[in-house]
Formats: sequence, C-alpha cells, structure tokens
Amino acid sequence: MRKTYLYSTIIGILLCLTMSAAPRLTVVAVVDGMTTENLTLLRPFWQQGGLRTLSEEAFQTTIAYPHLVYGGNETTATLMTGATPDRNGYTMDIYFQRQDRKQHAMLEDETAHGIGTSLRLSPRNLLSQTITDRLRLLHPNAKIYAVGIQPETTILLAGHTANACCWLDAATQQWCTTAYYSEGLPTAAYEQNQNGHIAAMMAREWYPRMDIITYSHPTAQERKKGFSYAVKDVLYRAPEANTLVIDLALELQKQQKMGTDATPDLLMLQLHALSPKAESDHITSAEQEDIYLRLNQDLGFLMEQLDRRIGRANYQLLVVGRPILGASMQAMRELQIPVQQFNADRAAALTGTYLMALYGHERWVDGAYGQSIYLNRTLIEQKRLNLEALQRQVSNFLMEFEGVQIAMPGLDAMRYPLLGSTLCKRHTGDVVLMLQPGWQLMQDEEQAVDRVIDDNPTSPLFLWSGTLRPMPQQPLTATDVANLIIDK
Repeated sequence: MRKTYLYSTIIGILLCLTMSAAPRLTVVAVVDGMTTENLTLLRPFWQQGGLRTLSEEAFQTTIAYPHLVYGGNETTATLMTGATPDRNGYTMDIYFQRQDRKQHAMLEDETAHGIGTSLRLSPRNLLSQTITDRLRLLHPNAKIYAVGIQPETTILLAGHTANACCWLDAATQQWCTTAYYSEGLPTAAYEQNQNGHIAAMMAREWYPRMDIITYSHPTAQERKKGFSYAVKDVLYRAPEANTLVIDLALELQKQQKMGTDATPDLLMLQLHALSPKAESDHITSAEQEDIYLRLNQDLGFLMEQLDRRIGRANYQLLVVGRPILGASMQAMRELQIPVQQFNADRAAALTGTYLMALYGHERWVDGAYGQSIYLNRTLIEQKRLNLEALQRQVSNFLMEFEGVQIAMPGLDAMRYPLLGSTLCKRHTGDVVLMLQPGWQLMQDEEQAVDRVIDDNPTSPLFLWSGTLRPMPQQPLTATDVANLIIDK
C-alpha cells in the first residue's frame, strides 16, 4: 500500500514537472467525421505522414460526450469550453426564438457584420470561456488565430478573444471573417484571396491517388469508373479544403511569428475526413479513404514545416475527431438493426390540433425544434390557463406517440439524466421529448437534421509534443480536452 502511494506521488510530481514548461505554440485541429475505427483500418497505408507520426509518438485515447450529440457544433463547443451545453449555451446549430417564432443560427449576431461574406455571426451567444479565452486571460499578448472550412466551427474554435478567424465562404469560395474580431481579415488571408492560390485549388480535379483496386472499400461504381470531382463543386468535402486550411495556418504562423517568443500562442484549425457522398462517419467508399490519405499528408506537411521553423521542442499538436454523420441509416437497416425517424414538426402540428379540440380553435403551439415543443404562452396567459397543467397534459399526449421514450415539461427535463447536460435554459421548450433507442430525430420531411446520430458517440484524440508528455491513464470525456491544453 505504501509503495503504491509512493509510486503515485512520484508519477504526479513528474507530470507536474513535465507540464510546467508550456510549448511556445499549440496547434489544435478538430477533424469532422474522424473516427478511431477508420484510423485503425487505414494505419497500414501510412508509411509516413502526420497521422502515422501521431499513431507512433502521440498520447492517444478515445473520448466520450456526456450529452446528446446531434452531429452539429454542440460537440465543438463542448471540446473548446470544457463545459456541457447546459453551461456553455450551445445546444444545437439552430434554435427556436419565441419572439418571432422562427429558427435562427445559434451564432447569429446582427451587430457583427461579415467581411467577405453576407453572414453576421459572432461568439457572443457562447456563455462559457473557451481554450482561447483562458489563454488570453493568462497571456494578454498571446497570438491566437483560427482557420476553418465552415463559419460556426471556426468561430467556436476562435472563441471570444482570438486576434482573428477565417473560414471559406460558400458563395465566393474565398477567405472571409466577421467584424467581431479586432483584426478583421488577416493580411495572409487577403493575400491568398488575391494571389490566385485559392483559384488554383478550385481549378483542380480530385481523383484517386492510387489504383482503385488498392483501396479497401471501393463501391461497385468506383470499381468500374473510379471517382472524379471538380474541387469547386465539392469544396467543403474535398481534400483541398484541408490543404487550404493548412496553407493559411502556416502563412499566419510565418507572418505573425507564432511560436518564436516566450509567450505561448494558439493556432486553431478545422479539418474534415468526409467525402461528398458520405452518409456515415464510417468508411464505405474509396473516396473517403482517399480523404484520410490526403489528410495524413497535410498533417505531415504541417509538422515538417513547424519542425523546420520553430523546432520540435517548441510546439505541440492536439488532433481530435468529432462525430458528424454517425452510422449510415441504410447500413443499419441492411443489418436489420431497428432505426426509425421521428418528425418533430409533425408532432407539434398534432399537438396543436389536440389542444384546439380541447380549448378552441387558436394557435396553441408556436413551433418545434429539436426535442422541444414551444407552446403559445401569450395565448395561455390570455385564456387564464395554468401553464404547468397544460405542459403536463401535452406531455401525457406525446407519450402516446410511437418512438417517444419520455415527454415532460422543460424544467423537469433539465433535471433528467443526460437531458440535463444537453439542454440550456435559454432555448428549452415547454415540453421536451426523449426518443426510444433506434429512433432518429427529424426536423422535416427532407433530411435528418438535428438527429441523435449515435447512442454513445466517441472521438479519437492525439496529443503530440516534441517530448512526449505523460498523461493520466484514465478515461477522458470531451469536457476534459480543454484542460489538456490550458491548466486550471
């Protein structure tokens, strides 16, 4: 017993000593759709490259999420803040606003004009401090930049206090940003918009880098004809999107001299591992394998350049995947795994009809989004009805719906296990649903948006540094990631 205690004490001291000297530059890369299973499957293909180096030299683990995952940026917010949605305020990419009965982007901000984009977005609705905010508080002169493919993810990576962030605008296919950040569009991004670098990428054709029979999972169509895309038509799902992010990140590092002085700097990146036809995070095609092979090459190039510019001992790299599509619905059905869809809008409409039959022909339901149904509180007050009693009545009604595990008033739901960490007071409806296993949440008839993609999704995580840092050998969740970079 005494030996065990002594051993634990020594290990703790070594950890503190090892982690006391912070690297000059930390690079955090969040990779959409990257899974542990895919990395294991493709490892034999990586003779060299970034993913190969990480698999051999980095601390690695698999993290879980302590809340429901819908395939949106609620995972990014959790990773960046170390807080669950009930605390950081980011429950879904979209929320329902009672005032106008419309759906709004979670990061929508009419006061934040776009630069190079028509979007008006900012991190103001994010309630918790992020990794970048915590570093800024500790080191006011730190240089902090975020580069990504899509706006919401990139802004969450940048947090409230980055110098600037840049993402690829879907309309112009140029780097853009939000005026929320003091630096605006960095010079490096402006130069790439003007010097033809992005245009050259857009003009490329994406086709297999190897003979199609070399891939493990080519589809029948790919075996016949391979695959080919014009990059400009599938930019957000093309490997060139990752290349553009890495190129700009390195240019920012060079221009801003990140990692060259005693003040620690942060470079936050959004990358992806999803192909245009992907219906699942799991590899089912040669083109998705090809994405990983090129991602491996891009990460390798990033590490080679940082080795040469600032030295291996002066930076660390954290790479973490995040679930986007989950398992393919078609594949699950082919394996005879039960999977059905629950339409929230239809449930809200039927609830409205039910209340009309009881209380008169009025609009009793304002709308629905995600797992919440919003009652018309103004009308309920005018009719002098008891809101709590009506919530119970609607909950009982919804419990009769096929696929509903439980329905309850919003305040009760916030005390319910799992839902409690998923819901935020600002956006929770009057009645909240939780579906039975095997059911996916649909917002409309066309697509499965805001759906629970897996019962217990996980993500791979690598933390590499010039000298491998010992890490606590214990299970980690998504809320622990921020503390791997910024100590409390």
